[in-house]
Amino acid sequence: MDDELARRLLGVLERVEPWLPPVPLKVDWQRDVAALWQRHPLGGSLTPVPPRDALQLDDLLGIERQKQALVDNTRAFLRGYPANHALLWGARGGGKSSLVRALLNDLATEGLRLVQVDRHDLGALPVLVEQLRHEPQRFVVYCDDLSFEGQDDAYKALKSVLDGALTGPPENMLLYATSNRRHLLPESMSDNDSSRLVGEELHHGDAVEEKISLSDRFGLWLSFRPFDQATYLEACEHWVTWLGERSDWDEQARSEAIRYATLRGGRSGRVAWQFACQRVGQRRLAT
Repeated sequence: MDDELARRLLGVLERVEPWLPPVPLKVDWQRDVAALWQRHPLGGSLTPVPPRDALQLDDLLGIERQKQALVDNTRAFLRGYPANHALLWGARGGGKSSLVRALLNDLATEGLRLVQVDRHDLGALPVLVEQLRHEPQRFVVYCDDLSFEGQDDAYKALKSVLDGALTGPPENMLLYATSNRRHLLPESMSDNDSSRLVGEELHHGDAVEEKISLSDRFGLWLSFRPFDQATYLEACEHWVTWLGERSDWDEQARSEAIRYATLRGGRSGRVAWQFACQRVGQRRLAT
């Protein structure tokens, strides 16, 4: 090979290299309990990540029914029994994402492995499914804050994986998703234009049926509602003492917590955590 050809090939490689995905870290599922799935033009890759925090299921207050249902479903799956894909939907800050994180922290020792997929990477979900199909571990594929816009076709890949392909999802994988929308797709008044009343039965039109069909593929629906004041204050007390000391929670803290929620326009586990950060941080700064 002459020097001129070598230089030309080197120039081509220099131009192509920035477009290539980085060499992924190898995931060791014996050691790693969580990974991120990232789409790229050649398919996708898994990157191992450590758990975000030490959050436990017992730290989550006000959602006992949802906790128990998700734990029971996940434990059945881990033991090889029938289990459902799960959709956690409802009020913002209600503990949906925190519940999934705490579930991993509590059940990783029982064999749970978690793969998080961003909504924008769902187009490569079938590639991920085929990778996991041949692994001995059991996986929850998790999509946080899942929703689709009117012209977004990524949900079709999700529908296919959940219940549409001939092969179906592998028996060692479930999909858990969180969303503020029950049906994941935007709904408008015009969707009801083709609905009709037949006798005493309401028959939805194609537009409504299409939007409902995606969420219907999740066998377990868990709804999350805003906290009442008593539950909110209980959560505030828990997080203040968790971040600081028992003495950080007193009558003054209680009054400040109520005022904080009023200014934020709502009560939730997220607001309770944010208040606790402010309360403990300011008290430490003042000492």
